[in-house]
Amino acid sequence: MRFVVGVSGSILGFSILAILGDLNLIKISNNSWVGLSFQIGFPLLIGIIFCLFSCKIIGLWKRLIQIIENELEKIPFHETVLGTMGLIIGLLIANLFSKPLDIVELPYLGFIIRVILNGLLGYFGILIFTRKKEEIFTAVSNVTLNIKSNKDKFQVFSNNSCPKILDTSVIIDGRIADICKAGFIEGPFIISKFVLEELQNIADSSDDLRRDKGRRGLDILNKIQKELGVEIIINEEKFEDIGEVDSKLLRLTQLLNGKIVTNDYNLSKVAEVQGIEVLNINELSNAIKPVVLPGEGITAFVMKDGKERDQGLAYLDDGTMIVVELGRKYIGETIDVVVTSALQTTAGKIIFAKPKMIIEKAV
Repeated sequence: MRFVVGVSGSILGFSILAILGDLNLIKISNNSWVGLSFQIGFPLLIGIIFCLFSCKIIGLWKRLIQIIENELEKIPFHETVLGTMGLIIGLLIANLFSKPLDIVELPYLGFIIRVILNGLLGYFGILIFTRKKEEIFTAVSNVTLNIKSNKDKFQVFSNNSCPKILDTSVIIDGRIADICKAGFIEGPFIISKFVLEELQNIADSSDDLRRDKGRRGLDILNKIQKELGVEIIINEEKFEDIGEVDSKLLRLTQLLNGKIVTNDYNLSKVAEVQGIEVLNINELSNAIKPVVLPGEGITAFVMKDGKERDQGLAYLDDGTMIVVELGRKYIGETIDVVVTSALQTTAGKIIFAKPKMIIEKAV
């Protein structure tokens, strides 16, 4: 630092000599050894003086920096930013105003005018931006709100999909693959390690039915990943402190801030109580079933008798049960029936109807 201060003093001494020579206050001959010695000796002398007093100069510089830091700490950050912006704008305006001075040759007067313009306009820029901060914030807020409102008018919605956590039942069910193929649900799908282990245990079961279900679930996962191209992520978290698989699934869904995909009624209710979003395949299936109104005619194949006397049972293509009053004698036949009413239950929708020919005879 002492060396830097000394070099700075030498540069200052050389600058003083140059200014005094340009102003013709002193005349130094470059041809004589006296003039050359003075040109070298004076800057060197100033540099030595600065080097000798470098400790005091450095101390004064540190105190000046400390004073500036203390003052800056008292000023809020937003005022510092506004003041800096005002200073930059003021200096730019001062530079524009001082451009004509480049045309007029004023050796030192032009420099002085530049310094005064930069100082005044820089100060006024800081003053205006800090004194009018409330008006500036209000104007910026209004502009931001206008831009946001205009964007909302022409908003293009993006497909920000959240992770879907699949449980064992919905994988074994298999309908999730058809739903993905139809494009009604998108990934990524999260398959937890403990769900895979449960599927493997079911696939290795000695019971033929359970074994077939487990293998079907694994085949469904392969189909979703390879044929449909849906992203499947295997989560390694096992939650050793939690015993039940359903509780682990709910905990994982909360941690990932996702949605749980299931067809388990009880799991859906527990998830809803805990504030977890649920995509229930059974609810989706019921939602897309065709709506039939009383008095509407449909064609049905009576398959078997019902619980009550003279009832026959038929089914729509989507599995909706039709209870045909006085339809026992039409078992094994395809007949036209007229809907009398419909009943929505937790298991699905039940349609009650009567044979059309019986209604026509009664009329």
